[in-house]
Amino acid sequence: MKIYLRILQYAPNINSRIVKFILFSFLGAAFGASYLGLLKPLLEVIFLQNTAESVPAYPAFSLSVNYVRDLFNYHFLKIIEENGQVRALLFVCISIIVLVLISNIFRYMERMVASRIKVDVVKNIRMDIFRNVSRLEIAYFNDQRKGDLISRFTNDVGEVEGTVLNSLKAVKEPITLIIHIGILFSISVKLTLFTLIVLPVTGYVISTIIKRLKKKAKQSQESMGRIVNILDETFGSMRVINAFNARQFLTDKIDAETSYHRKVNLSISRKNELAAPLSEFLGIIVVATILYFGGHSVLSGTGDLSPASFIVFLVFFTMMIQPAKNFSNGLTSLQKGISSAERIFKIIDTKPAIQSKANAVILTKFSEAIEFVDVSFAYDKEPVLRNIHLKIQKGKTIALVGPSGGGKSTLADLIPRFYDPTSGDVRIDGISLRDCELESLRGQIGVVTQESILFNDTIFNNIAFGMKDMKEEDVIRAAKIAHAHDFIMQTEDGYQTVIGERGSKLSGGQRQRISIARAVLKNPPILILDEATSALDSESERLVQDALFSLMKNRTSIVIAHRLSTIQHADEIIVIQDGQVIERGKHDSLILQNGLYRKLNEIQRM
Repeated sequence: MKIYLRILQYAPNINSRIVKFILFSFLGAAFGASYLGLLKPLLEVIFLQNTAESVPAYPAFSLSVNYVRDLFNYHFLKIIEENGQVRALLFVCISIIVLVLISNIFRYMERMVASRIKVDVVKNIRMDIFRNVSRLEIAYFNDQRKGDLISRFTNDVGEVEGTVLNSLKAVKEPITLIIHIGILFSISVKLTLFTLIVLPVTGYVISTIIKRLKKKAKQSQESMGRIVNILDETFGSMRVINAFNARQFLTDKIDAETSYHRKVNLSISRKNELAAPLSEFLGIIVVATILYFGGHSVLSGTGDLSPASFIVFLVFFTMMIQPAKNFSNGLTSLQKGISSAERIFKIIDTKPAIQSKANAVILTKFSEAIEFVDVSFAYDKEPVLRNIHLKIQKGKTIALVGPSGGGKSTLADLIPRFYDPTSGDVRIDGISLRDCELESLRGQIGVVTQESILFNDTIFNNIAFGMKDMKEEDVIRAAKIAHAHDFIMQTEDGYQTVIGERGSKLSGGQRQRISIARAVLKNPPILILDEATSALDSESERLVQDALFSLMKNRTSIVIAHRLSTIQHADEIIVIQDGQVIERGKHDSLILQNGLYRKLNEIQRM
């Protein structure tokens, strides 16, 4: 129940909306029951030809069901007395039409309130998921399957959507049942008490079935997450799949997962579909029993039931069966939805390991230096960096080189706080990065990686990504500095050309120059270049390298490179091996040291 109430809190003004929903539900059910109540005088006029009853006195006003019934009887009998049975029949028919109209107006209003609650809950939950996931540290995404996250955003939220609507029906239906039971008591107390005996039995049977649904529903959603993950990996890796003839391998993999998902869903369906027919069957047993005992009472004349009253009793009781089924279906849906909600709230409640402190320092500029003070870092207790001491002065270009897996990229990732060091401290202008406001820190840094991260949007929007109200001339200037303007103007729609998913319509060099143009437009004082040219051919590398030199002018640059020819101009080269700084200096001095840097340089020259 706690989780369900939390789901509802995602709808604004939920308390007043629930009050409206209950009010409209009550009025819709009350007017619906009222027109069914007119069946008794209708039957008496048609079949019993009852005209002997005298007109009662005009009833005194009171807020009660009896007042409404007595007022109707007064007008009904008065019409019979003054105008005959045909006019009375017309009066009953018109009254039924009016009551049905009013009842359906309130039911429409009730459903619109429910629909607004549903769409607001779904929209706000999805935004809450996205906001929280986007704040999580990079390490979180290394441990999680992307497909599972997408499944929670889509399938799990879809389950919650159905739950909100069906559970509101479960709130509404008891109102209808209570009104109908009250009317049944007014017709015959004995017969009503008899019919209510079976309800606890029905409730116990249904609740036993529902309890078994929650575990299966969780298994179903987890399986769907794995399916989405397989699909995401498959669609993004078709080139490799075809090259290695791995289609059958992946087909078998997804077949096994979808078979498990089918098995779990079939189990859910068995339990889900059993609830409604079982409750209906139990209800029919009661109806048949009522027909016997009630009919016996009418035929023998020993009870308090007239033929018309008995027919109306049957009508009201049979009208209770569907609300009872809706109620049980609502409870079933609620269990499935709560299982999905638990998976959703697990993401929403995950606290970012890296976030700004209260009263954090807002960085407005970078003035002096970036400093690593005895920094060590480990992934899952596996050391990656050990006791790093490094100072990068403003305006200098620092190159990080060394064997793969040595910790170069991890060292650079500590500057924008993609990770925090396990021990030691990283400082900017003497301020610990942990004390800096995160967005203001990252606002001082631009990153160009080996893999160009582009989006299925226009070239203009990819260059201006994350920056508001950018003018066209500024974007064009950035593209020219990145040596991208000429090829952009040769595309079909220039800067408004849509470049496909991950920039698939562009070559590797073109994608990289778009990324560089983005960094130029941001104009950050600190620049991190992580293997920005390693995946390019010689011609593209030359163009991109020219763009990078233009970008690095008057900036503090941290360059990670395997191709040592691209970093010989650096103010200082840091050689990292096994997480430690083993050499440092300019290109010429490192060559003279006859160490690892010289060895790497000679291998590349060969």
